[in-house]
Amino acid sequence: MRVDYLDAGERLTAETLGREPFSSSEANAVAADIIKTVRQAGDAALVNYTKQFDKAERKSLEVSPLEIEKAWRDIDANLRDALEYAANAIRDFHERQKTQSWFVTRPDGAMLGSKLTALKSVGIYVPGGRAPYPSTVLMNALPAQVAGVKRIIMVTPPKADGSIDKGILAAAKLAGITEIYAVGGAQAIAALAYGTESIDPVDKIFGPGNAYVAAAKRLVSGDVGIDMIAGPSEVAILADESSDASLVAIDLLAQAEHDPDACTFLITTDEALVDEVIERIEHHLAFSSRQEITKQSIDNNCLVLVCDDLPTAISAVNDIAPEHLEIHMDQPLELLGLIENVGAVFLGPWTPQSVGDYTAGPNHTLPTNSTARWESPLSVDDFVKRTSVVSYSYAALSNDAPYILALAKAEGFWAHGRAVELRFEEEDD
Repeated sequence: MRVDYLDAGERLTAETLGREPFSSSEANAVAADIIKTVRQAGDAALVNYTKQFDKAERKSLEVSPLEIEKAWRDIDANLRDALEYAANAIRDFHERQKTQSWFVTRPDGAMLGSKLTALKSVGIYVPGGRAPYPSTVLMNALPAQVAGVKRIIMVTPPKADGSIDKGILAAAKLAGITEIYAVGGAQAIAALAYGTESIDPVDKIFGPGNAYVAAAKRLVSGDVGIDMIAGPSEVAILADESSDASLVAIDLLAQAEHDPDACTFLITTDEALVDEVIERIEHHLAFSSRQEITKQSIDNNCLVLVCDDLPTAISAVNDIAPEHLEIHMDQPLELLGLIENVGAVFLGPWTPQSVGDYTAGPNHTLPTNSTARWESPLSVDDFVKRTSVVSYSYAALSNDAPYILALAKAEGFWAHGRAVELRFEEEDD
């Protein structure tokens, strides 16, 4: 954990923030080699990489309907209820995001519009390394369903015994996914992008992963669509003297336990709170089932900023542009208008980031590593494409002709202008 101080009006610098890009030449080189091999060898490469990286062997890359049904029957009833509850909330939230095609007609007869079409096929990558993520299945598949995507394929790495986590398969069944392959890593991204004997390629790839998965997504982008390059998860907590140090501490740990590279930030105007939070972190950490991972994250990637005043603290939040922001202050809603760069905001002490990961309904696939300055959470819009529609009448083209000719002349495009003039000459003939 590192503690820094910001004077009134002082901005947070890149050096103070100390963020590293979620990419490396090593990850890029490994991913590039894997992609090349998968394109050349297809299924054989997937099988070999699964043996090499996951230490697993299966009779088939594809997960059978029987495996999916058995997983649904075998999971604990409480987990089944939780998945159904979360799915209903996620589906309801994303239904509200749906937009429609629209068309307008000008007085001169020109018809203009935007036609929305769901993507034909998408691939969802579900990590399976340090922990299973059934919630990731729901957060990616349900918006695709709401958008109207017809083919949703899921890839996820197998465990050493060749099986897939039952919670992941149960979530897939609940989300209506029937095409599932036991393959992970950069090789799974290559298969989704370019196809193999068993796996048909998709139009766009969704889902988080490690540095090699992120590198592979970056490399295939352009040949296929991708959602975003997601780095390590992160949370910033804005707190003051009214905050409960124990809640602040446990919420920092809730983010840190994701991954040793997960980033946590405490931004406060109350220096006395810092010592209390550190004490409570040590207390909570003693009970953690993921103590080693969590401690490594806190030790290496937790930054505490003690700010002279609230405007400086707000400015620091916007400079960090965190994936998640929790506001542990009185009247947090009054501060919402000042927050510019963040993936998701959690207001008040009764709103831990955990609700966003699971049951609230908004998508938990969020921009990381300061990309919240321009990126948005995953939404239904990511699963549709827009086509502009234009239809002119004689009167409409007559009206626009002088402006088109002037612009074409300014840009030096003779045929652009002539394409308009010729239509009226033919009409005169």
